[in-house]
Amino acid sequence: MTTPFPFTAVVGQDDLRLALLLNAVSPAVGGVLVRGEKGTAKSTAVRALSALLPEVPVVPGCRFSCDPAAPDPSCPDGPHEQGPGARRPARMVELPVGASEDRLVGALDIERALAEGVKAFEPGLLADAHRGILYVDEVNLLHDHLVDLLLDAAAMGASYVEREGVSVRHAARFLLVGTMNPEEGELRPQLLDRFGLTVEVAASREPDQRVEVVRRRLAYDDDPAGFAARWADEETAVRQRIVAARELLPSVRLGDGALRQIAATCAAFEVDGMRADIVMARTATALAAWAGRTDVLAEDVRQAALLALPHRRRRNPFDAPGLDEDKLDETLEEFAEPEDDDPGPDGGPGGGGGQPPSEPDGPQGGDTGARPEAGEDGQPQASGAAEQSPVRASEPFRTKVLSVPGIGEGAAGRRSRARTEHGRTTGARRPRGALTKLHLAATVQAAAPHQRARGRSGRGLVVRRDDLRQATREGREGNLVLFVVDASGSMAARQRMSAVKGAVLSLLLDAYQRRDKVGLVTFRGSAADVALPPTSSVDAAAVRLESLPTGGRTPLAAGLLKAHDVLRVERLRDPARRALVVVVTDGRATGGPEPVALASRAARLFAAEGVASVVVDCESGPVRLGLAGQLAGELGGTAVTLDELRADSIAGLVKDVQRRAA
Repeated sequence: MTTPFPFTAVVGQDDLRLALLLNAVSPAVGGVLVRGEKGTAKSTAVRALSALLPEVPVVPGCRFSCDPAAPDPSCPDGPHEQGPGARRPARMVELPVGASEDRLVGALDIERALAEGVKAFEPGLLADAHRGILYVDEVNLLHDHLVDLLLDAAAMGASYVEREGVSVRHAARFLLVGTMNPEEGELRPQLLDRFGLTVEVAASREPDQRVEVVRRRLAYDDDPAGFAARWADEETAVRQRIVAARELLPSVRLGDGALRQIAATCAAFEVDGMRADIVMARTATALAAWAGRTDVLAEDVRQAALLALPHRRRRNPFDAPGLDEDKLDETLEEFAEPEDDDPGPDGGPGGGGGQPPSEPDGPQGGDTGARPEAGEDGQPQASGAAEQSPVRASEPFRTKVLSVPGIGEGAAGRRSRARTEHGRTTGARRPRGALTKLHLAATVQAAAPHQRARGRSGRGLVVRRDDLRQATREGREGNLVLFVVDASGSMAARQRMSAVKGAVLSLLLDAYQRRDKVGLVTFRGSAADVALPPTSSVDAAAVRLESLPTGGRTPLAAGLLKAHDVLRVERLRDPARRALVVVVTDGRATGGPEPVALASRAARLFAAEGVASVVVDCESGPVRLGLAGQLAGELGGTAVTLDELRADSIAGLVKDVQRRAA
């Protein structure tokens, strides 16, 4: 077994370490979500925490880690007699992103359950993590149904496994820690809310601190055991402090004044629901216990707010996380008790806390790769032919549902029809590999004709593995939504481009809610560029869109061919994920020789391959040429105006998309 990097040897990252320690003191806080760029010690700190947790008493031989002082009456390995039991180190269990539902919650032997009435249960990762740490690296990439199961178990402290009326329940109380890189996509807001605390981490920009990080890492890699030994005293001190804080926690008093500050803070920042108030109260109590105090002070409430509220005030993925600390201090001061003259806004409690999380730098718009056009002669240009500075997007709106026709088999999502593990049952088939969803009627139907030949004599049905049938289900999948945006001079009127950006931003929000991947191709001047390769991070697409300049001719063919290239590469990476191409243009083609003919040929490539497409027609004015509609016909898709894209406008858009693509 490898020696973990010592927790106390992690350089900086005070907020991350504090959040983890508070959950170690009080698991009721609800876990930690760690957000940050790659290479910032997120995983290192989480793995190091497990070595600091006190040993746990367990019932010998129990696969579910029951406490001998209070064994779980529903334990599948029970009933257990109360006794001294044994002790073992607290576990840290890692949940892989690609894990199956059975691997997470456990698997029930359906064949034995039907034939023998025996609950033969193989525990999953939730059982292994009971009374320890469950760590999910890249939690934002975990399938939605696994995240739902995970957070339900974390909230209820128990895991339920049900298969066709046969159910098993076991305790599952653990410290939930998730790490994620926001560049790879966000969690849904309702899932963010289920994590007790959140921490934003970033690599230090101080040379001295970076030098120390490298020095310690190299020393650890050269001699892990020797490096850990040098930090043994510090590790022991923190471990003892955790034990002392746990013992003190029941004695900590949360007074009415602190409660009023907590409620006022949550109301001031307009967080939804009451979970934030409860988490703040538990966090402030844990902070006081960690500092060795029995009273919750204003400084505990402030630190609790900085850890518990930033992720709960976001309304969409484009909102920057963080809190206005001036507003926080004003609220705490307004609702402070009269005798509390020092709310202590400048630090954590008792020297054991971290610094308040700083506001992360806003995302910087990268180079879109758009090339300035030097003014070409020969064809009439719109007044915006020269490069225009970027304009802001108009207010986003709720869009029509655009979907890919047919039935796919891609990653679970919320856009197009697909055969999935979850959804309504549509039929049955022989299982390929392990049985996950039993189709009971089909199984009985397959076994019934063979009962006499199998010597059935009692009431029970004689079922063999060949009789088992897997339920086929239909749900929804996420797609690759590839935006191909015209940024030429004909689109450059500021009001018009603002409306176009607002429409694309609205579609990006829709893609976020439907769990799609998104990509962005832009074309202007004489070429097209991939402004954003396909990614799950829709906020990255929004940043690229916001900084998009306009001007120059309209190389429509180049834009379509670049999009075709992107799709070809993505099919190799993820062949099951179907694409929806959204071309945002007025349909004009003015770049290069024979631009109209070239654009037509490029569009017919998509039609020949059956790629679903929608053209958002941006043409405006009293005289319209209808070029976007012609382009949609050549693509084999449909055209929709900016006004028709709104959800409250003309009905039937999806049916039209499917009819034209069929």
